[in-house]
Amino acid sequence: MTGTWINMAAIVAGAVLGMLAKKGIPHRVEESLTRIQGLAVGLIGLNGVIASMFTVDADGGISDSGGLLLLVSLVLGCLAGELLRIDDRLSGLGDAVEKRVHIEDFSQGFITASIITCVGAMSIVGALNEGLTGNNEVLLVKSTLDFVTCLVLASSLGIGVAFAAVPTLIYQGAITLCAGFLAPYISDDLLNMICMVGYAIVICIGLNLLMNAKIKTANLLPAMIVPVLNNLLNMLKIL
Repeated sequence: MTGTWINMAAIVAGAVLGMLAKKGIPHRVEESLTRIQGLAVGLIGLNGVIASMFTVDADGGISDSGGLLLLVSLVLGCLAGELLRIDDRLSGLGDAVEKRVHIEDFSQGFITASIITCVGAMSIVGALNEGLTGNNEVLLVKSTLDFVTCLVLASSLGIGVAFAAVPTLIYQGAITLCAGFLAPYISDDLLNMICMVGYAIVICIGLNLLMNAKIKTANLLPAMIVPVLNNLLNMLKIL
């Protein structure tokens, strides 16, 4: 799990440097940076969705897949998240931390950074590679990207961004430890569908930062399970 530990350190280091930079930024500039970050995060999410949904055929044509699955995943995920009150519970935990250690806006920074650092093919593929072969090159590249991302996010969202290292450890660590079991079941198509839904959630984060849309992104996290269930059902039909 060396790659995941390095990833955690990169997240914390980026967030700390971002906090140090934040001290010299005027409030009006901070608000503008938050909007620009929202635009950038939204575009990253959009690029991820497009890359996961669309493929170029041998004759140069473009075909798409997964649109209906994306819709169903987000609807069912949102429903499950609302019933379980995931966002409210995480926000409540964040509020408790804020009161205890006097950290402002902990929840937004923590939830936003956690979703961004855990969503994407590099988290899954990198953790699988390390678990199966010991090769952590993918996670090292991801660590560099997360360092920059958390540095920028922490400059406006605060130190809560650093605590994204915890769910990253749990998520990637679990995949690494279970790699031998999971690898035969994670096909390229399934990975694309999981990433498609995950990047759609990232778009929602971008909208929150850019337009203050107030989408409860944490409530959408169960949506990433729907492609897995759909794939399982398809396998059972084949059998």
